[in-house]
Amino acid sequence: MMNTEHISINLRRLRKDRGWTQAELADMAGFSLSGYRKLERARVGEPRPESLKQIARALDVPLRELMVPVRGLERVRFRSFKRLKSREQLLADVAIWLRDFADLEALIGEVVPHSLEELLPQSSGPRPGAIPEFAREVRAAFALDEREPVHDICGLLEARGVKVWSVAVPNDAFMGLSVGAQEVGGPAVVVNTWERLPVETWIFSAAHELGHLLMHLGAYDVHQVAEDNAEEAQANQFASHFLMPDGAFRREWEETAGLALVERVLKIKRIFRVSWRTVLYRVAGALPAGERAGVWARFNLEYKRRSGHTLLKHDEPGGIDAEVYHSVYGERPVGREPSGMDVCDFKEDRMARLVRRALESGTISLSRAAEILGLPLEDMRERTASWVA
Repeated sequence: MMNTEHISINLRRLRKDRGWTQAELADMAGFSLSGYRKLERARVGEPRPESLKQIARALDVPLRELMVPVRGLERVRFRSFKRLKSREQLLADVAIWLRDFADLEALIGEVVPHSLEELLPQSSGPRPGAIPEFAREVRAAFALDEREPVHDICGLLEARGVKVWSVAVPNDAFMGLSVGAQEVGGPAVVVNTWERLPVETWIFSAAHELGHLLMHLGAYDVHQVAEDNAEEAQANQFASHFLMPDGAFRREWEETAGLALVERVLKIKRIFRVSWRTVLYRVAGALPAGERAGVWARFNLEYKRRSGHTLLKHDEPGGIDAEVYHSVYGERPVGREPSGMDVCDFKEDRMARLVRRALESGTISLSRAAEILGLPLEDMRERTASWVA
């Protein structure tokens, strides 16, 4: 028997996420306004399956998404520079994703326990000056030597029981969120992989959220929405040193001493798979305060001479927002990334692997596999045809 209350909640959530009025959705689904309102307000008996299918088609979601209860998440750190209209929908999507992931793990018998507790600092968090050393300790626990770049941050996290999910949110105020280990299905990292954000930013965001998971346990409350500048600065510092350890950076910087500044920065960013800003902030941070602005100006001048445009001009289409540019590490850019990386450099794969195992063993159907991966059924068929040993 259908639960009309669940249907009501899901209809309201999905409609608001799309910015539609009740009249607009009713019209697209072929309903009268009064008939749709009764359904959204749970003032009808059990709705006809065909009616729900019409609404699901209008919303472009699987029928199941209208009927399943969405478990609320509590132990989530989800902050953003600006209020997101899609926050409620995104949290619901994350809850569904976590539930599907946990169900798959149970079906296949492949639960990867996390070991984050072993990495937690002894106090409430490392002092700002101790964060580089803490990042070094975490790298060592992840079996990374001090000179080794993080080649596959998604695989690194997934191998240690931290679930990773990419979601494209067309808003540069949101870079990612994380779900605490106390939540069912946690810990998890969700990264905004919107195409206008450079891949280097995706990677940095994943490391940034790992920093929160390790250093800011008390911040995991879904009802807190305002950014904490101190915590953001600490997570940025952790991510910078996790991806680009200071000792390894200094060696590479010294070895490239004969290159022009732009060549030097771009070479090192490629080695450590970070953005040019991360490298330049590290360089500038080692200089006296009065000389730091000059490094940015010099880099900008040299880059403009080479390419004919600047990377720091705020009024460019897709340029860097002033609020972003003046943040501690400036790792929230929209726009170009010179010598940038490819989307294949940030690709989580554990859920897809579990789906394949479950499908090939007959544990789930093709349509359920498509639903879990968010693919149209025909695309799912094409994917299965492309699988080789």
